[in-house]
Amino acid sequence: MSPGLSVGRRSSRAPARPAPPVAPVARADRFSAGDLLVEATADLSSRPGRLVMTLLGTVIGIASLVLTVGFAQTTAQQLAQQFNAFAATQLVVVPAEAQVGSRSVATSRLPWDAVDRVERLAGVQAAAVVAEVTLPEGATITAVPVNDPSQAPAAPPRLFAASAELLDTVEGTVTTGRAFDTGHDRRGDRVAVLGARAAERLGVSRVDTQPSIFVDGLAYAVVGIFDGVAARAELLDGVVIPTGAARQDFRLPVPGEVRARVVVDSGAQVGEQVALALAPDDPDGLEVRAPAGRSELARDVEADVNVVFLVLSGVVLLAGAVGIASVTTLSVLERTSEIGLRRALGATPRQIAGQFMTESVVVGLLGGLLGAAVGVLALLAVCLVQGWAPVVNPLVALGGVVLGGVVGVLAGGFPARRASRIEPVVALRGS
Repeated sequence: MSPGLSVGRRSSRAPARPAPPVAPVARADRFSAGDLLVEATADLSSRPGRLVMTLLGTVIGIASLVLTVGFAQTTAQQLAQQFNAFAATQLVVVPAEAQVGSRSVATSRLPWDAVDRVERLAGVQAAAVVAEVTLPEGATITAVPVNDPSQAPAAPPRLFAASAELLDTVEGTVTTGRAFDTGHDRRGDRVAVLGARAAERLGVSRVDTQPSIFVDGLAYAVVGIFDGVAARAELLDGVVIPTGAARQDFRLPVPGEVRARVVVDSGAQVGEQVALALAPDDPDGLEVRAPAGRSELARDVEADVNVVFLVLSGVVLLAGAVGIASVTTLSVLERTSEIGLRRALGATPRQIAGQFMTESVVVGLLGGLLGAAVGVLALLAVCLVQGWAPVVNPLVALGGVVLGGVVGVLAGGFPARRASRIEPVVALRGS
C-alpha cells in the first residue's frame, strides 16, 4: 500500500465537525411585559365605545363602594353626635345620709372649695356647688319693698345659693343680662339671677333698669335672667344668689351638693375619683351619682348602618365585575381570528392569556381610579348640601383603586383562559 493511499484512508475516517451553536434570541426580540401592556392598551384604545361601556360598570361599582363606605362613616359620626347630645353628662355628689330616729342626718360634709377640686379631674368640663337656702318663717321674696296687706300672702320663690359656674354646669342660657361671677361670690355681693318662670312671677322682664328684689327685706340687685337648663329644672322657678352672700346673710353652713358636667363616657371614671378628691379621709361618706356611658343601642345602630352600606356596595361592585367579565368574553369571541393568527405566528397560550388578562386589569384599575374620584366628590357634594362634616378615609379611596384591579383580575380570568385554549387551526377557520 502506498503512503498516499494510507493517508487518504486516514483522512476519510476523521470525525465530522460539530455544528456551530445557535445564537440565543436577543432580549429585545422576546414578548416582554412592556409589549404585553402596549398590545393590551392599543386594543382598548381602538374601541373607545366599548371601553367607555366597560368602564361605566366598574366606575359605578367602585364609586358606589367609596360613596357607601364614606356615607357609613359619616352617618356613624352623625349618629354618634346625636346620641351624645342626649347622653347624660351630669354628675352629682351629695353627703350620704343615715337614719337617726325619724330624721335623716348627713354623715359627711362637702368642702367649700369643691369646685376647684372637682375641676382638676380629667373629664370634667364644669363644676358648681348648689344649696337650697331655708328662709326664716314668714320671710318673703318680692320685687317691691312694701307688702300690700290687702293681698293674700303668696309663697315666695325658692332661694338657691350657687357658685359662679352654675349656669355653665347645668347648660343654662342667659336670656337677659349676665350671670354673677367669682368676684361677686368671693366678696359676698348681694346680686341675683332669676329663673325665667321666677322672673315672670316677680314681674321682672329686663335688667337694664337695675331692678332689685327683696329677700327677707334685703335688697339684691338682679343682674340676669336665665332659661333652658338641661338639669335641675326647678332652678327656673327660683332665685339664685352667690354662696358668699348666702353664707353672710343667711348663714348657709355647707353646700348641699356638688354638680359637674362631664365628657360623654367619662362618668364612670370621674365617679370613682370624685369622692376621694372631695373627702380623702372619708370617701364613703359621700354619695356619687355618675352618668352611665353611651348605651349599647348607639353602638348597635352604628354597626347595623355600616353592615347595610357595605352589603349594598358589595352588590353594586359585583354588578361591575360581571360587566367586565361579559365585555371581556365578548372581546374574545370577536377576536377569534386574531387569536388564531397570533398563535400561528408563534404566540404561546400564556401570552394570549396574559394579553386579555392585562386588558381586564387595566380596565379595572382605570375604573377604580375614576370610581374612587367620583365617589369622594359625590360624598363631599351631599355633605355640603346637608351641612354634615364629611368623614373620608384616604385608605378607602386607595383601596377602591386596588379593588378595581382585583375585580379586573377576577373578571378577566375565565375569558383569558378561554382565549389561551383556542387552537390556531380552529381559530383561522373562523370556528
